[in-house]
Amino acid sequence: MIIKILGSGCKKCGILAENALAAAHAAGKTAEIVKVTDFAEIAGYGVMSTPALVVDEKLIASGKVLTIDEISALL
Repeated sequence: MIIKILGSGCKKCGILAENALAAAHAAGKTAEIVKVTDFAEIAGYGVMSTPALVVDEKLIASGKVLTIDEISALL
């Protein structure tokens, strides 16, 4: 599973990355975290508000930091 965190690299982006990784591990999945900071690439996903979460090239959420439980429900 490839998990992308779209954003500037701020504290919220880091928290979202940690939560996504924890949710993947809790689900028994192997995950790779990729941080995307290039705004052209972020815009390519249609994201207008960061941080955003992309799992296997599917936009899951943008504009907020999801909890581990919220991410687990979406995986």
